[in-house]
Amino acid sequence: MPHSTEPDVQTRWLSPDELTAWRAFSRMIAKLQWELESHLQQTAELSFVEYHALAMLSEHARHTMRMSELADLTNASLSRLSHLVKRLEQRELVRREPDPDNGRYTNAILTEKGHATLVAAAPAHVAKVRALVIDALTPAQLRHFGAGAERIIRRIDDASPLSDRPRSR
Repeated sequence: MPHSTEPDVQTRWLSPDELTAWRAFSRMIAKLQWELESHLQQTAELSFVEYHALAMLSEHARHTMRMSELADLTNASLSRLSHLVKRLEQRELVRREPDPDNGRYTNAILTEKGHATLVAAAPAHVAKVRALVIDALTPAQLRHFGAGAERIIRRIDDASPLSDRPRSR
């Protein structure tokens, strides 16, 4: 058994119902991520995080965001996002420029080609999300699912405030 870093903590093992729910949730996360990733690769030649970055840029004024803000919204470290944006730059979907308001920051900017790529990819992606998630739940279940997900996200964000892990908004 692994050595615990917390002294004298009694482990609260999962009950059979909790274990069943946890395993179903874990399988769902892995399968959903794989399915969406594969579908985006096949239909748009984009990874899930590439699509997400393009979508986040498209929703901001002038299709521009500071790299640090984009890293936060895509749940990527600045280093990982820098590599991602470099790949998107090579495909002419995004460009980087110094922030005109503060040269210490770098902005990521969605190009016209990047916007066109996103617009072309969005209908199939939304249809896949709808088919796999939205239409599988009643409106009430969807509200509860969303509320539960937000509670989990807040706990994750609160669990390690000093880490370099990006925080959700």
